[in-house]
Amino acid sequence: MAASHYPQVYAALFSNPDVSGRQLDLNSRSIESFVGRIPYFSQYVTSHLDSGYRIGVCCKNKKTMENVRNFLEEQELDRFSDGTNPGIEMICGEVSEGFELPSEGLAFVNESEIFREQPQKARRKRRTKSRKIDSFSALTVGDYVVHDIHGIGVYQGIEKMTLGEVTRDMMVIAYKGDDKLYLPVEQMDSVQAYIGTGGERKPRINTLGRPDWEKTKAKAKKAVEDMADELIALYAKRRSQPGFAFGRDTAWQQDFESRFEYEETDDQLRCVDEIKKDMEKPVPMDRLLCGDVGYGKTEVALRAAFKAVMENKQVAVLVPTTILAQQHYNTMTERFAHFPIGVQVISRFKSAGEQRLILKDLAAGRVDIIVGTHRLLSKDVTFKDLGLLIIDEEQRFGVKAKEKLKSFRENVDVLTLSATPIPRTLHMSMTGVRDMSVIAEPPTGRRPVQTYVMRDNAMVIGDAIARELNRGGQVFFVHNRIKDIRETADRVARMAPGAKIVVAHGRMSGETLEKIMVAFLNKEYDVLVTTAIVESGMDVKNANTMIIDNGDSLGLSQLYQLRGRVGRASRQAYCYIVYKKQVLSEIAAKRLKAIKDFTAFGSGFKVAMRDLEIRGAGNLLGAEQSGHLFSIGYEMYCRILEETIAEHTNGQLAQKEKEPVKINLEVDAFIPEGYIDSEVLKYDAYKKIATVGDEEDKQAMIEELTDRFGSVPRGVNNLLSLAMMGHMAAKKNMVEIRQRGDAAYFYFDEERETPMPDGETILALFETYHLKLKADRHRDGVWRIDLNHRIQEQMVDRILNFLKKI
Repeated sequence: MAASHYPQVYAALFSNPDVSGRQLDLNSRSIESFVGRIPYFSQYVTSHLDSGYRIGVCCKNKKTMENVRNFLEEQELDRFSDGTNPGIEMICGEVSEGFELPSEGLAFVNESEIFREQPQKARRKRRTKSRKIDSFSALTVGDYVVHDIHGIGVYQGIEKMTLGEVTRDMMVIAYKGDDKLYLPVEQMDSVQAYIGTGGERKPRINTLGRPDWEKTKAKAKKAVEDMADELIALYAKRRSQPGFAFGRDTAWQQDFESRFEYEETDDQLRCVDEIKKDMEKPVPMDRLLCGDVGYGKTEVALRAAFKAVMENKQVAVLVPTTILAQQHYNTMTERFAHFPIGVQVISRFKSAGEQRLILKDLAAGRVDIIVGTHRLLSKDVTFKDLGLLIIDEEQRFGVKAKEKLKSFRENVDVLTLSATPIPRTLHMSMTGVRDMSVIAEPPTGRRPVQTYVMRDNAMVIGDAIARELNRGGQVFFVHNRIKDIRETADRVARMAPGAKIVVAHGRMSGETLEKIMVAFLNKEYDVLVTTAIVESGMDVKNANTMIIDNGDSLGLSQLYQLRGRVGRASRQAYCYIVYKKQVLSEIAAKRLKAIKDFTAFGSGFKVAMRDLEIRGAGNLLGAEQSGHLFSIGYEMYCRILEETIAEHTNGQLAQKEKEPVKINLEVDAFIPEGYIDSEVLKYDAYKKIATVGDEEDKQAMIEELTDRFGSVPRGVNNLLSLAMMGHMAAKKNMVEIRQRGDAAYFYFDEERETPMPDGETILALFETYHLKLKADRHRDGVWRIDLNHRIQEQMVDRILNFLKKI
């Protein structure tokens, strides 16, 4: 703690504010040993308060002070000082670590010690891959998988194999007959989960060593040609249309952004930058902004809207529901309050007369930003100079609305926001036809929603409601049938006696619905029994428990959106998805399992991909393409489509798929038993390790593993090194690295040019590594170096250093 802060923090609790000349006893015990673990922290606070101590909790700013206070209240550590009696005092200011002053009866705690905040680490760089989104499907034994070279097989898990004195982890894939492929786990990025066309039909398993897989891919590629031409035509048309090139940010833009009350995440700032760069280009923007519910997509969109208005352009914000329209309008009115920007909302909450007046002002240019439902797409809506269209949750709009939106996309900048992009949108982005920005980083202080999938149980639901109300919160009870929603409200009243309950659904008048929602927002009611109209737009930070009745009848994306209505503050949130049927259909069971599995932050993409897996991708592409997609899987289909588009746009033929570099070294490379207990987490670790391509990636992965599971064992460190070695060797057109005794041999692809360093580098390699060229009489493209020793880590480091130098 800086010396200048001692008097400031000390005076915050001490009765005499003039303490600058006093000597502070800092040789007392630190609280590092117990903070971060609630039982110990609770005991410490309780015992010290009982002993007459005053405890100061030091926070970075007022917002974190509020979060910490709420946290302490949740843990029933709410013995706050009233100015006369000893207690906890919240202080705005930081100390480097907690300390006690026993002689004065004082103790100070830094907020980071309570939450066990780790020092900020360098963020892992995002790897640029050929596709915008990689596979998000986790594998379980028995799943179908697609290997880039060998085709469709069945995943049979991870096995440890010991050859001689060397132990390696191998991914086992079963093929036709008794054939099995043993794939080193550091090469797992050449395998994807198979996603087909849905239904019960099973894919054909390929035979190892046969050309049938290449033939199947060739047929699919031929079928993809027409689709690629269509997509290219759409893309080219948009790119050829003249658009408006917005200028650089104004001083007002900077002022507006600085007024944001929260700290932006790095992802938010990056997405803002990507969108602004698009807007400054002379071609119309068509960008998809994806981010989980509550990740700050709205703020990113507001900054784009502000930029457009600064150039005297109008902005239209299209939303699927009247409630969401009103929510956005309220947010914009608050955010734009300090600037001369005219914002209006048009929906069924407005009378016919009010709508006519708003549309008149819109056509005259007196409205800068208009928020509305599909009403904005009506013929009587005209703009003076529309510059930006923002579409929130495009998947909620019907076919006619989407046809109307196509006309906007030709010459107006379009920004689409989505938490769970529909598969077609996902498909367009994965093939590179549409630009995409992703917010994958959760806001500070957010916690994943604890999700329970269960058969209807009045006692459990009643307890859940009571627990939320007892901590001063509110509850959403979603029942998506209007005909018996009143009876459901009566049932809720019996489960939660004394609770103030209100009903809301879409057939109510706009005025009535608005009054109910505002009353719930103002905490006049405890439980809102509602249909799925709250799926988008309801932002009630005090409501942190949701019960979804008959959850098996709702779609996966819908369940995900509904759950996103809770957990929008720092308080722990809960979601109970209830079903009444004795036997669930296979589709419903998969859907409920998926929503239960995908509780972690950033699961929106996973939901979209799993939805694609459950429903199948064939209906996206029509019957003609469906058969080819089924035969090779969705991801391989997307890859072939992307390659075909690249061929048609730049005239370059896609290079033949390369096998991963074979690495045969006498090195142990495996995850030891007990290091990662969960099979799901272990598989996730293998997938991440397989993407390690350079030293920065490796160090980031070591930090992540250490943080989650403890110090990295030797076998795991070797695994990381071999993954990095494979990526580095592939860039040099190598096909194999093989150890023979005290030497390492590097085999190059005979169909590609062997990279040759300059003369000075060659001489240095001769001197340092005793490099020999063409060392194998059977092949030309072979290099050899001496290893000098047989210690595993030193051999690996020597080979990696050699690869870096060539």
